[in-house]
Amino acid sequence: MPERPVILACPLPRTLPLLFAPDLLRDLFDRYDVIETTDEALPALPDDTLREARYVIGQPPLTPDLLARMESLRCIFNVESNLLPNMPYEDAFARGVHVVTTGAVFAEPVAEIGLGFALSLARNIHGADADFRRGEERWGGDGNAGARLLTGSTMGILGLGALGQAVARVVQGFRPRLLAHDPWQAPSVTRAHGAEPVDLDTLLSQSDTLFVTAAVTSENQGALGAESFARMPNGASLILLSRAGVVDFDALMAAVRSGHIRAASDVFPEEPLPLDHPVRSLPGFLLSAHRAGALDIAFQRMGEMVMEDLALLDRGLPPQACKRAERETVARFRSRPVTRN
Repeated sequence: MPERPVILACPLPRTLPLLFAPDLLRDLFDRYDVIETTDEALPALPDDTLREARYVIGQPPLTPDLLARMESLRCIFNVESNLLPNMPYEDAFARGVHVVTTGAVFAEPVAEIGLGFALSLARNIHGADADFRRGEERWGGDGNAGARLLTGSTMGILGLGALGQAVARVVQGFRPRLLAHDPWQAPSVTRAHGAEPVDLDTLLSQSDTLFVTAAVTSENQGALGAESFARMPNGASLILLSRAGVVDFDALMAAVRSGHIRAASDVFPEEPLPLDHPVRSLPGFLLSAHRAGALDIAFQRMGEMVMEDLALLDRGLPPQACKRAERETVARFRSRPVTRN
């Protein structure tokens, strides 16, 4: 019987049972020699083990010397979802080692909750519920001060990657004028997803609802600040779904506090958020504890994608289910690593 390919598994903060349904987990261990380790312990593994490792599930820090010791490596499966600046990507690409991410599994669940945020901000669903529970409800039209329709409105998407594309799909039923800004996207691709490619100023000044779905990069950290929010229409909604590093969070709170815009966020500058953080008591700001994508079905889809691409790689074919890191952009990502599922 031929030797089974070696997989080094260090998927923290995930676990293999979280990622792989029971039948797939059995299949993984039947087909591969799975060595479970940690980011810290991996460099101390025996040289023979490192030399024979064909795949890595996780995104452990890799120095050039450590990568060089992994002579048989063919693919690193990032199940954290963020491409972190913790390995020599150029060395990996030069050797033909694929680095892939399963982060696209979060696109649909995050897009769906983003739509929920947009509806709640437009119709004050969360506020009306809180009023009702306090016995302060306002009936009929009295409860609709500031309410507006999403149908036929102008919606904007900042960042048209997998998440932005999922948002574009879920909002189509509202027949919006859909705008998108993504400097990494070809205009024809933007149009193919039903959106009109526009510059950032147009996106900000014309969007009644703006979905921020861009990953944090070296080019856009804190890019949305006080001037950006001031350009948004009065009463517009900003839905922050990707990473808080894209915005100046203090400026966002100030814009909401002034009454100029409304906002919802699933992500924050620090997580968990301190109990005394001022956003917790800020009217007009809808809060969610970084839970938008954290569904069991999404995590298990990660495992399915890994198994699909392992089967292709074993046959000498490139991975297709997971998204491959691109040499032109991978070094620009600046998202913080996640610490919990």
